Amino acid sequence: MLDKATAWLINHPANLLNGFQDVFALAIRLYVGWQFFKAGQLKINSWSNTLQQFQFDFQVPLLPPYLAAVLGTFGELFFPLLLWVGLTTRLASIGLQFVNVVAVISVLYLFPNGLSDPAFGDHYLWGLMMLGLTFYGPGRLSIDFLLIRRRQRVF
Repeated sequence: MLDKATAWLINHPANLLNGFQDVFALAIRLYVGWQFFKAGQLKINSWSNTLQQFQFDFQVPLLPPYLAAVLGTFGELFFPLLLWVGLTTRLASIGLQFVNVVAVISVLYLFPNGLSDPAFGDHYLWGLMMLGLTFYGPGRLSIDFLLIRRRQRVF
C-alpha cells in the first residue's frame, strides 16, 4: 500500500494535468487541421501548378494524376474543417491520416535519404497527433462530445 506522500505525488500531478486534456485535444485539432488546410489552400490557389506537380513530381499509386490532385486537395480542405469543430473527429483524423500517408508515399522517390530525411519529420509528428485523436477522441470541447452527451440524455 502506498503511503500518503507517494499517493499525493502520483495523484496530484495526474489530477492537475487531467484538467488540461480537453484544451490539449483542441490544440492538436487546430494545429494539425491548420497544417493540412494551408497545404490545401496552396494547391487550390495555384491549381495549374498543383496539376503539374501531380503529373510530374508526386507519384500517387493507383490513381491518375488529376484524380489524385482533386482528392488530395479535397482531403486537405475538408477534413481540417471537421477537426476544427470536432465533428466526426475520429473519422476526420483517419481521413487526414490517409492523406498524410499518401503524401509521404507519393514523394518518397524525391528524397534520396528516404524516410529518414528531415522533411518527413513533420509528417511523423502529424501522424502521431492524429493517432492520438483517433484513439482518444476530440475531448469535451467538440461537437462530437455535445452530440454524445445530448443523445445520452434522450435515452
